Amino acid sequence: MSQALKTSFFLHGGDYNPDQWLEYPEILEKDVELMRRAHVNCVSVGIFAWAALEPEEGKYDFAWLDRVIDRLWKAGIHVDLATPSGARPAWMAQKYPEVLRVREDFTRNHFGTRHNHCPSSPVYREKVRAIDSALAERYGHHPAVLLWHISNEFGGDCRCELCAKRFREFLREKYGSLAELNRSWWTAFWSMRYTDWEQIEPPSTRGQSASPAMWVDWRRFSTKQCRDFIRMEKEAVQKWNPELPVTTNLMHRFGDYDYFSLAEEIDVVSWDSYPAWGSGDDLQVACDHAMEHDLMRSLKRQPFLLMESTPSMVNWHTVNKPKRPGMHLLSSMLPVALGSDSVMYFQWRKGRGGAEMFHGAVVGHDGTGETRTFREVTQVGEALEKLTQLLHSERRAEVCVLYDWQNRWALDYAQMGRRGDQKYLETVNAHYRALWTQGIAVDFCDMREVTDLSSYRLVVAPMLFMLRGGIEEKLRAFAEGGGCLVATYLTGVIGENGLAWLGETPHALTDVLGVRVLEMDTLYDQDACSLVTRDGEERVGPVCEVIDAPDADVIGTYGPEQFYAGTPCLTRHAFGHGKAFYMAARMGQEGLDRFYRKLAEELRLKKALPGRLPEGVVAQERAGWVFLMNFSGAEQRCRLDGRWTDALSGETVSAEALLPVNGVMVLRK
Repeated sequence: MSQALKTSFFLHGGDYNPDQWLEYPEILEKDVELMRRAHVNCVSVGIFAWAALEPEEGKYDFAWLDRVIDRLWKAGIHVDLATPSGARPAWMAQKYPEVLRVREDFTRNHFGTRHNHCPSSPVYREKVRAIDSALAERYGHHPAVLLWHISNEFGGDCRCELCAKRFREFLREKYGSLAELNRSWWTAFWSMRYTDWEQIEPPSTRGQSASPAMWVDWRRFSTKQCRDFIRMEKEAVQKWNPELPVTTNLMHRFGDYDYFSLAEEIDVVSWDSYPAWGSGDDLQVACDHAMEHDLMRSLKRQPFLLMESTPSMVNWHTVNKPKRPGMHLLSSMLPVALGSDSVMYFQWRKGRGGAEMFHGAVVGHDGTGETRTFREVTQVGEALEKLTQLLHSERRAEVCVLYDWQNRWALDYAQMGRRGDQKYLETVNAHYRALWTQGIAVDFCDMREVTDLSSYRLVVAPMLFMLRGGIEEKLRAFAEGGGCLVATYLTGVIGENGLAWLGETPHALTDVLGVRVLEMDTLYDQDACSLVTRDGEERVGPVCEVIDAPDADVIGTYGPEQFYAGTPCLTRHAFGHGKAFYMAARMGQEGLDRFYRKLAEELRLKKALPGRLPEGVVAQERAGWVFLMNFSGAEQRCRLDGRWTDALSGETVSAEALLPVNGVMVLRK
């Protein structure tokens, strides 16, 4: 039975690629000296090192890795040891071309880049199992090794014959018969009915592209493929030490796979965060990544790891701007506030060549520790050592936001409204921001059957287009039992397999919400539409539903611009011991902020600090410690209640806290 990661310190370090520097032994020696100066205590090793570990088929070279790990451990530095499956060596592609992926146009890739492998290939799986087992046998009980890093940033899919066969097997298992598949996919449309399982190919712009249900099933299948591959690697490494936990680094706003599903195969969730600081609105950038931090924590309801971040800049944004002074500490404290047990970087040292030779690093091409970046990384290492009492602590939330990958896919492939631009992620983030900026802790849930909403006081369900897992009954029970539900337009339109519900919508929730949808309007950018409430008038759209609200209290109506002027747009309905709100149109951020401020007061939701903070300043609480963070771009003064100690500076703070630009405090009362 594998264990979650338990250490007595926050992990601080990052991706280390000694295999790129084997011809420079003096640099490898210098690295350890600089790591100790920077308060680095853990590095990820071997992520793309397959060519160095197995230069010829079946001939392993672990001597260099022995020296690296032993040198690190002698200096007290731990290792997050990676399996190298993210990038196969050239000899393998040359000898076994089946290991290379087939693209959406059904042509096979050539050797190059990373994640260019077929997850179904027996050859590839055999080679991965072999090298994983060899690594695990050799290092699985090494005292330096804290956890396994399975591959790196899994992504994409393959459409070769092996994967197509597996897809058909997946569909057979799910639907049982072609008759049921044809019914669920509505294949009578455009004469797309299947009469033989072998007729089914993966969806593609060159072939079957007009079935939204098929596309969603393909994403489900791709998730299953990735999950199975992770399981295969996990079994290979944990055979030698079942107690050593495994992780794999997830990504920002990633849509290929259902991360709630993948998280069931790993012991510790980790992810890679690369905000575009200084791009115009640092508060929104912070909110976007804060949502991802909370989402990653929610995947397993336990602390997560920030596996990659940049100590300065990246090389793949359109504009690659280094962090301004103070931003590195501030941006590193954000994930810690939201449940991270680490701050790790890509990368430790800049490479001399390759696609990421100009990506930010702790140590640049100058090879010294005499840079602003190095000093600010050291500052983060020192800060983490002052926060060890927070290690492994969990956040408690009274609020849950429903975010579901399968619902996202259904919206992505739906041909309606603003086709291809439904803004599901943006909408979820807007609702999250209205809570996060108030200092209210938020969990995320999806619609799996295991989802339990009973511990929450407020559940927010933006754009719940697809209903699955019995979520409608859970929402009904939640509201009936005294909870507060907030739902929006595009709720309860289709079922799990993509068929539109027949009858009134929102399906099975019209009595809970007290509304029924009559039609949906989609606006052009130049079209005007407004919501009128007691607080005034604000613009809404581009999605505006025309609804009937016979049983709900109307607290906002449409303005005069459209034919549905004066009809309900924002409603409230008492149901059982609770209540349910319905937003028939997409509201702007100011309107959502105002709505959730009132709702938070009404529900008396717990906040990190009482009262309102200056615009751009956010407080978040973890285990009784309050992280006060200034993303405003200007100096700010914040009123405080009582006497506090700033854990970072050791100073006592009372009545008022002065936060410089990019300032952060970690306050204990």
